[in-house]
Amino acid sequence: MIKTEVKLIDELLTRGVNEVIDYDKLRQKLLSGQCLRIKLGIDPTSPNLHLGRSIPLLKLRDFQQLGHQIVFIVGDFTGVIGDTSDKDSERPMLAADMIKENMAEYLQQAGQLIDLSGCEFRYNSEWLSQLTYDKIGEQADQFSVAEFIARDNIRRRLDSGSRVSVREMLYPLMQGYDSVMVKADVELGGTDQRFNLLAGRRLQEYFGQMPQNIIMTELVEGIDGRKMSSSWGNTINFSDEPQAMYAKVMGINDNLIIKYFTLMTRLSLQQIKEYEAAIVAGTNPRDAKMVLAKTIVAMYHNEKAAQAAEDYFIKVVQQKTLPEDITTINLGKAEWPIIDLLLEIKATTSRGETRRLIEQGGVKLAEQVIADSQLIIKLTAEPVLLQKGKKQFWYLTAIR
Repeated sequence: MIKTEVKLIDELLTRGVNEVIDYDKLRQKLLSGQCLRIKLGIDPTSPNLHLGRSIPLLKLRDFQQLGHQIVFIVGDFTGVIGDTSDKDSERPMLAADMIKENMAEYLQQAGQLIDLSGCEFRYNSEWLSQLTYDKIGEQADQFSVAEFIARDNIRRRLDSGSRVSVREMLYPLMQGYDSVMVKADVELGGTDQRFNLLAGRRLQEYFGQMPQNIIMTELVEGIDGRKMSSSWGNTINFSDEPQAMYAKVMGINDNLIIKYFTLMTRLSLQQIKEYEAAIVAGTNPRDAKMVLAKTIVAMYHNEKAAQAAEDYFIKVVQQKTLPEDITTINLGKAEWPIIDLLLEIKATTSRGETRRLIEQGGVKLAEQVIADSQLIIKLTAEPVLLQKGKKQFWYLTAIR
């Protein structure tokens, strides 16, 4: 049954939304009780969905809860090609086996927010891998080169003399063709996707379909203040352990608290306004941020885990007390390059992330900050304390 309450629909169309095309027509359709097909596509460019991705996913869930048919597309084909909508340099093509590895748990991760039993789940290689040059040429003929290079980031790259590949020009066609194949009535995406989203409207018209409406959601900053992106390693991931997730949220800038509440949770807007008013009145922003952190951890884990993460944060970070249950790891051999060591104990997931963590002063050994990512660590039978950030600890030994 389709829900048509005006309050729910108006919040759907405005909460965390930057632009709607076409607002009046979409609102009228939603109020009419018509069942719409709502499309969201995400490329598996990393193994983890992060909170930046949760913004359109939560909007997808909002539509699902109103009774509409949601369509979640994993871009296993477009992920290989690479979208440069938000990039200031050419995005390299990814190997097909890397894409396969990255998307292994995408469905499970998305299922933390949407009801998979009522979701139409598709891979876009299903249709994109079947296209031949004549079909691609037919679609490409609907767009001009001038339209593509008018995009801000592409224009900046061209003006600076940077390379722009022809491959990059194909991506909007592929995303647009996805809309044709699933017969989307609405497509969700961030503001950086505007050109690609509009490409779907144009191709749908070409293929005799009604052009989809578009909802563009706001982008959000990550833990370092830049746009949250797997490429920069500044993400809060769905799969983060509760303690790590809580601490990452506590580490965001205070000026992002209300934005995170609005975009990444479904606390009532009235509650959020009250937190905002309290901060303006002089209440310590930390108090609201702790509510935010606990709310987000509960969304991806549960209330018990969220409470435990908060207790841990208060004890270890605020009161600077070492936890009682620090894991001891015997690494067997004595000498370890610091990057290899952190990867070995699964403190980090990639060499790039590890290097950035060290450069930012986020690793301590025996209470001393490690500043050199090339450092060789020499372990003994005596446990030594390794600390990552403010809340993760291990005792390391090299007993043979």
